[in-house]
Amino acid sequence: MNKKISILALILCAVMLMAPLSVFAANSYSTYTYSVDGFDMKSPDAYTPEIEIDSVYMGLVDPAIQAQIDAALAAGEEVSSSLDAGVAIDDPRDLFVDDELNVYIADGANSRIVVLDQYYKKKMILDQFTNDQGVPDSLNTPSGVYVTDDSIYVCDTENNRLVVFDREGEFQRIIHEPKSDVMPANSIYKPVAIAVDNTGRIYVISSTTYMGVISLNSDGSFVGFIGAQKVSVSAWQILWRRFQTAEQRALSVQNVSTEFNNITIDRKGFVYVTTSSIEENQQQSAIRSTSGDYAPVKKLNSSGSDIMRRNGFFAPSGEVQVRSIAFDTNTPTGASKIIDVAIGPEDTWSIIDEKRSRVYTYDQDGKMLFAFGDTGMQLGNISSIEAVAYQGNKLLVLDKTRDSFTVYNRTEYGNILIAAIKNNNDRKYDQSVSDWQAILQRNSNFDAAYVGIGKALYRAGDWEGAMDYYKYAYDTENYSLAFKMFRKDLISKYIWLIPIVIVVIVVLVVQFFKFAGKVNKKAATAGGKRTFWEEVLYGFHVIFHPFDGYWDLKHEHRGSVRAAFFWLGIAVLTFTYQAIGRSYLYNPHGSYSSIFIQVTSLLVPLLLWCTANWCLTTLFDGEGSFKDVFIAVSYATIPLPLLIIPSTILTHMLTLAEGGVVNLLITFSYIWLGILVFTGMMSTHDYTLGKNILTCLGTIVGMALIMFIILLFTGLISKIVGFISSIVTEISYRL
Repeated sequence: MNKKISILALILCAVMLMAPLSVFAANSYSTYTYSVDGFDMKSPDAYTPEIEIDSVYMGLVDPAIQAQIDAALAAGEEVSSSLDAGVAIDDPRDLFVDDELNVYIADGANSRIVVLDQYYKKKMILDQFTNDQGVPDSLNTPSGVYVTDDSIYVCDTENNRLVVFDREGEFQRIIHEPKSDVMPANSIYKPVAIAVDNTGRIYVISSTTYMGVISLNSDGSFVGFIGAQKVSVSAWQILWRRFQTAEQRALSVQNVSTEFNNITIDRKGFVYVTTSSIEENQQQSAIRSTSGDYAPVKKLNSSGSDIMRRNGFFAPSGEVQVRSIAFDTNTPTGASKIIDVAIGPEDTWSIIDEKRSRVYTYDQDGKMLFAFGDTGMQLGNISSIEAVAYQGNKLLVLDKTRDSFTVYNRTEYGNILIAAIKNNNDRKYDQSVSDWQAILQRNSNFDAAYVGIGKALYRAGDWEGAMDYYKYAYDTENYSLAFKMFRKDLISKYIWLIPIVIVVIVVLVVQFFKFAGKVNKKAATAGGKRTFWEEVLYGFHVIFHPFDGYWDLKHEHRGSVRAAFFWLGIAVLTFTYQAIGRSYLYNPHGSYSSIFIQVTSLLVPLLLWCTANWCLTTLFDGEGSFKDVFIAVSYATIPLPLLIIPSTILTHMLTLAEGGVVNLLITFSYIWLGILVFTGMMSTHDYTLGKNILTCLGTIVGMALIMFIILLFTGLISKIVGFISSIVTEISYRL
């Protein structure tokens, strides 16, 4: 028996040795996207690190000679002057890839541009040249480089100029500081980034210029500024400056636009610019806005208008879920610090966050495709991210601390993603479906895939199927278009039924109001005690005839507290139905409030009004009691169910573009409510128009005062309880 077991064990070992082994390697970072709630969701890697390119790999430094120099220095010996290992990159500031996949690095400390071939080997060095005056010249701390079909543009930062070479590295010309009356007289021209469009127009970022991007003609003549950032000035600052003297204004902090820090341009000539000097609270609030006022990245047209689409769950700003307090010294806090932008394949683009050494990639609609990266020393991690550029299917990220750049390969998932976007851009929706389905098999949380399939189904005329996929991605804009077509088909099938339904509804409404009118007329002459339903139905007379209605409500006792509570209950149910009954288009996230919150949100302002109004009118000869005020205000809520319930039903029939009808009904219901409250107070207290206006304004002030007292009292009680609790705790410890 033992012999058989041994033979089986040997066979099993042999099979295991013959079988191929799968090697699993964990990346040094995680790739993720964001959900509609702002939580990060893990995603398959779109890019994985391949290699880190340093000065030795580039061929800038001879490793053998460098080893001799290091050994001599370690031994305390003099280094021979004949030993020259080359010059390693120091303080790299920019990274660019041309149409031939050559790589350009702005080597700041060595005042040169290092040009590498597509395999990252040294091709040439741009540093010294003979200028157009025939005088030997050189670059001084260049910070930016941009390459067109025939020229290499260099931001010669410390020389305050642009230097242009041809693609072979021969000097062409110098573009000096632009001269114009609109240029600030005391500003220093420091070009740090540059982009050139297909027509030769030059766009320059100057680190000390806050008026926007400097636009130059191809000959270097000044055109103007574009894309200046919005300045935020509070109402208090505006008011305070009115009382300041000229000297005080001169000494006060000036509110100037924030400067840009980097720039690039896409194949269509649109300019992408980034800035990292926006206040963090403003930048973080801009994440949930479609406005580009305080966005850290913008897409500008030739006139400087921001045309970036921000159709994702969150506007492109880098990190969404940011911490305000760090758990350790290595945890970054606050909004992302965006310092560069690069144009990728198929109108995708990426920005980088200096704080987190992270890359965020978006599509042309501003929807996040993926984010990855982290600080660290492993391959794929970046110590201090400085620039990003695309090289075909590769992504290059510059590390300022390690004086190198890391090459990332696009994965199978990334290839499928780009293929799907390409088919979508080329309007080959049917071909993109298989790609999007392949994406969903690998990442079921990827919303762009649902949108892509939805567009294909929309093109095929499957409106309901398209609506389902748009719904998965919370894409209300496309859902609305599909719903419009679905509604059109539905109406064409049942168009004969629509007039019948409308006529029936109108007849029922008219008959109901006729019935309510007969009951109210009969109750007015019947005398004696009125029934509960007579008191309830009297509300329909009040809302259409408020002056005599409220007079009879008080003096003829046509209403009651129980009927008032009935209408308040109907109002609570109305708001509850509005919260849960709206269609997907008008409540895409399915948010709702509990009935307890609805009761609180209705009764708190109502009771505050009644209390403040009664207290105030008691002092100013008001004839209404607290009960009268309560009944009058409660009957004033009747328009809410009459208009809000139909508006909620209409959300199931209207598109987003037609939502004005819903908003109009809701707005009108509140206006109607306000008119009824105003006339109710006027009739209840027997006030003149002027006196009623004053008391209503006083009531609003009184409501605010009551809330202040309540909050003050609550805070005081809380402190007393905390004080007593601390005393009891202290006594218990000492005993």
